[in-house]
Amino acid sequence: MKRKRYTEAQILGFLKEAEAGIPVKELCRKHGFSDASFYNWRSKYGGMELSDIKRLKALEQENARLKKLLAETMLDKEAIEAALRKKY
Repeated sequence: MKRKRYTEAQILGFLKEAEAGIPVKELCRKHGFSDASFYNWRSKYGGMELSDIKRLKALEQENARLKKLLAETMLDKEAIEAALRKKY
């Protein structure tokens, strides 16, 4: 089965349809995604607006970038300390 990627706007639309009273099973069958995907989206994006979702995604990307920078800095620090220990 081909895996689809849905945009944040589409996901928000699915969640709003469910809030309007469409049964989850019917909604999933209609749009071609699993129940598990729906419930994951609901737990992650429930109660959010599109601007909130975009902000969350931007913060997640920034957090990943900062974690990578921290790991690189820690590796550099360890290499410097190892070099200094060898000199003495």
